[in-house]
Amino acid sequence: MRVKKYSGELVPFNPDSLRHSLSRSGATNEQVDRVYRDIQSHLYDGISTRELYELAFDCLKIHRGAYAARYSLKKALRELGPEGFYFERWIAKLFADDGYETTTSQLVKGHAVTHEIDVVASKGKELLAIECKFRNDVDAKISVTTPMYFMSRVTDIRRLPFTFFGRSQEFTTGWLVTNAYLTADAKSFGSYYNLNLLSWDYPSAASIKVRVDDNGLYPVTCLTTLKDEEKATLLKNECILVRDLLDIPKFLQHLSIDVAKQKQIIQEAEELVRSPVRVD
Repeated sequence: MRVKKYSGELVPFNPDSLRHSLSRSGATNEQVDRVYRDIQSHLYDGISTRELYELAFDCLKIHRGAYAARYSLKKALRELGPEGFYFERWIAKLFADDGYETTTSQLVKGHAVTHEIDVVASKGKELLAIECKFRNDVDAKISVTTPMYFMSRVTDIRRLPFTFFGRSQEFTTGWLVTNAYLTADAKSFGSYYNLNLLSWDYPSAASIKVRVDDNGLYPVTCLTTLKDEEKATLLKNECILVRDLLDIPKFLQHLSIDVAKQKQIIQEAEELVRSPVRVD
């Protein structure tokens, strides 16, 4: 059986890949087997990846909303668009969770030109310049020209003093972060020149997907109990993480919803952030 990707390309169906993605939702082995059996009865040659995703999402949601929410992470990241403004805010949260002080959209004067740095992060003697590359296309890939260009920007701002977070520091390294994929050449270039790269699936042991699942850093757009306009309202009011909603439930006062709906949202948020991901 073949699956049609968003680009129209037909590729062989990989049942192991589907099972693994279902497992990453946090569902038990028994639940994964049940969902997989339910999906199998709807499969056909040439099924689109979108339809396959929707089948899995709907089946997982029957078992638990948090499973479907976790499974929808990739889509939820795209909903931080369309321009990627909120994606930058979310990346800042990702680094802040790792102990960094962060700020976004900073202009700095390099040796040759002025640069806008999407996220500046500092911890100890480290000062990071983080470039965020947001993509709406499901199968988008970042080519080697992007890290090449970014490395030239990092070179231009190095060995210069900048004041962030009340102290003067020099940039120590750069990070190129994307919700998309990286081409093989982009990975090779980053590895050779010691440029830190972070994408949906790279590096494999510490990718965006892994870091989010391991630390519960889900964007609020993951929640299945929220409508699109409600997600947009929360983002506009700086509620970026599901965890933000748990820390400050008053964010829900910006939504025109009743108490029962508020309880449903908080319950799903708690299950999503606090329930472990079980992967055998």
